[in-house]
Amino acid sequence: KILWGNKIMRTLNIGATGMLAQQTNVDVIANNLANMNTTAYTKRRAEFTDLLYQNVIRPGSASTASQTIVPSGIQLGLGVRTAAVYRITDGDGLTNTGNELDLAIRGRGYFQIELPDGQGTAYTRDGAFQRNGDGVIVTHDGYTVQPEITIPEDAVEVYVNNSGEVWVKQDGETDEVNVGQLELATFPNEAGLEAMGNNLFTETEASGAPIIDNPDTEGFGSILQGYLSTSNVNPVAEITELISAQRAYEMNSKVISTADQMLSTINQLK
Repeated sequence: KILWGNKIMRTLNIGATGMLAQQTNVDVIANNLANMNTTAYTKRRAEFTDLLYQNVIRPGSASTASQTIVPSGIQLGLGVRTAAVYRITDGDGLTNTGNELDLAIRGRGYFQIELPDGQGTAYTRDGAFQRNGDGVIVTHDGYTVQPEITIPEDAVEVYVNNSGEVWVKQDGETDEVNVGQLELATFPNEAGLEAMGNNLFTETEASGAPIIDNPDTEGFGSILQGYLSTSNVNPVAEITELISAQRAYEMNSKVISTADQMLSTINQLK
């Protein structure tokens, strides 16, 4: 009776790990759907791995009766856990806004953003930039884009070419003036960047150190003025994944319910 009770308790634990894993899966999908219209958002996907196995009979061990080799053995799994939630950076699109300081990156790369109070540098693909009171190009939160570029007060037109050069046409002048050069950063492992919210990421040991260069050079994307990067979330695919996760959650809850009934049956034995 105790032996059977222990086995069923193991089943309860396995079912619980399955429910927890699918809850994480639903959380990830829900966040993707919530950000389907967020500028430059890259969808996430949860990955799972099985837990340790209990070796009742180890594969390749000798049989106690005849000393022959056991071909497969008995290994009982103990459930599942979340291994990673990683970003899928492929497939983002572009939307035309017509705003002169809306900049999209066509290809690899991140804009560099100076965080306030000496917190260092963050990185983003959200190019919805503006000018502050001093004419400096900043994000919607007022963080300065690096390298710092100032637009003159009398500028009547701003032009950013594919290479990231910022040119302005000033009132009463016929020639355009170069006021700065945008730079992009790439990383050996973009998935290793740490998300800090507000469409910003920070460097980690997993991402590797940033590689800085001008746009439209080898290994770096080009700048497209008047456009913004869109979210790469496919709502139809996410809803399909959501239904699948819901069904998996229900099946794991059924495992727990069945194990509970079996345990109740054992407790009634005399």
